[in-house]
Amino acid sequence: MTDRPSHFLLVTILVLVTVLLISAMRHFSSARRVRAQIADDTAYRDLVERMLKTQEELAASLASVRGSVTQIEGRLAGVEKILKDVG
Repeated sequence: MTDRPSHFLLVTILVLVTVLLISAMRHFSSARRVRAQIADDTAYRDLVERMLKTQEELAASLASVRGSVTQIEGRLAGVEKILKDVG
């Protein structure tokens, strides 16, 4: 008869420990998922910032190239005019 209360107490403690372990594992998993999401968001923001910076640099380069092409067109028009006058 004295074995039953000790068995009941042991089973009760094991059930409580199991519930606590499951709860702790869920909490750990949830926290880990949130950390991974934050890391993904940070990486995405960094990627977007790099993309915007690169896009601005490309726009500046394109403006420079357009200026150079315009200048070359002007010089070419001058050379053509001189060639027409000479020829």
